[in-house]
Amino acid sequence: MDQLFAIVDIETTGGKAARDKITEIAIVLHNGQSVVDTFESLINPEVPIPYGITELTGITNEMVADAPRFFEVAKQVVKMTEGAVFVAHNVRFDYSFVQEEFRRLGFTYIRKQLCTVRLARKAFPGFHSYSLGNLILAMGLKAGDRHRAMGDTMATVDLFERILATESTEDNIHQMVNLGVKEALLPKNFSLEKLHTIPEACGVYYFHDEKGEVVYVGKSLNIKKRIAEHFSVKTEKAGKLQQAAHDISWEVTGSELVALLLESHEIKRIRPGINRAQKIRQFPYVIHAFTNQEGYLCFDVAKTTAKTRKNLNIVAEYPKLSHAKGWLKGIQRQYELCLRHCHLESKHGACFDYHLKRCYGACIGEELAADYNQRAEAAMEALDKSFEHPNFYLIDAGRSPEEQAVVMVEDGAYRGFGFGDLSVMNGRPEELRDLITAYEDNPEVRHIIRRFLGDGKGLKMILF
Repeated sequence: MDQLFAIVDIETTGGKAARDKITEIAIVLHNGQSVVDTFESLINPEVPIPYGITELTGITNEMVADAPRFFEVAKQVVKMTEGAVFVAHNVRFDYSFVQEEFRRLGFTYIRKQLCTVRLARKAFPGFHSYSLGNLILAMGLKAGDRHRAMGDTMATVDLFERILATESTEDNIHQMVNLGVKEALLPKNFSLEKLHTIPEACGVYYFHDEKGEVVYVGKSLNIKKRIAEHFSVKTEKAGKLQQAAHDISWEVTGSELVALLLESHEIKRIRPGINRAQKIRQFPYVIHAFTNQEGYLCFDVAKTTAKTRKNLNIVAEYPKLSHAKGWLKGIQRQYELCLRHCHLESKHGACFDYHLKRCYGACIGEELAADYNQRAEAAMEALDKSFEHPNFYLIDAGRSPEEQAVVMVEDGAYRGFGFGDLSVMNGRPEELRDLITAYEDNPEVRHIIRRFLGDGKGLKMILF
């Protein structure tokens, strides 16, 4: 195996890279057969170490008082890890802290990454926990002081060497380091190094062609993972992206709800060619409205194509036929509409509900079209705006630990979203309104919000 691995462990003042700092770092450089170099150092985090962290690690404020600050060891960190794969047990934690320390210094730190938690699961299945502490006990890994950087690094080295000794490990390592990407499927202008610059965060991403035009917009809880997946499989959509993509950009949202709302807005604004075909496949069933020859406002469910959509007055879109029919039946009952005018019954004459006195006779001309259409128009509006509360804010995770996302619905219509630090606000609606960037309301975004409310996503709601 012609590859260097920088096996890393850090100790920190807390669990969030954007807020907390490194207090100790250890790096063991490994060539796949043996250790070739080591480095370790306490780090002065320039902030107090919480008592609970000292209890866990044994690292005190006095111990780091005269230790180098991160910028004083940054050159050594670069030297030790340059050209190597960054390896750690739960690599996202260690890598994000090192990357954040470099970001504070004004530098971009990018390395290929490999997680020994994921490797261990493949190499040694069956453990109830793959935490380093549990594997040290279960496998008798050689370790120094627990929760000290070099002690945990040496345990990870022992684990890594045992993984390397198992069959098919090289293939697993290659696949994980390359994010599962098949290099033959990468567009000419893409590289694995470029993919590693993409954040592992929730947001929206854009594929651009050679002219810079957006050909596809997507969203994901993990942008890097999702983009890598586009270059790891051979499907119709992946093939189109692999052929068309020349560059990529992204916008982190933190909130899945905001990502979905932004994705919907951007697809409608940009109208990327690959999305248009996909959109129809995802929501092919619609409820559409039309006025019949007698002047009654009618509804029907249809499966659409790009061509047939242009001729329909679409009220709502659904991924499944059962969803569309279910919504239409509910609205028909709620507003006492005619079964025939909702195309839920095809026989001639009076509809079944007329005999049960749940229809006022529009099907046989007894109810005037003007009277019937008042209820039908209210039903059409309800399909668009069926929120239990007409005025509310939804609060979700933001782009950083200090920030929250805010989505606004007013008078039953989506108004937009924004971001802010709500801890410095008192939550008054007029203050939250100032955070909102206006976005267009439409049936699709209301459907997205309703789905999140119905799924119990744990969003905080503020009524006004």
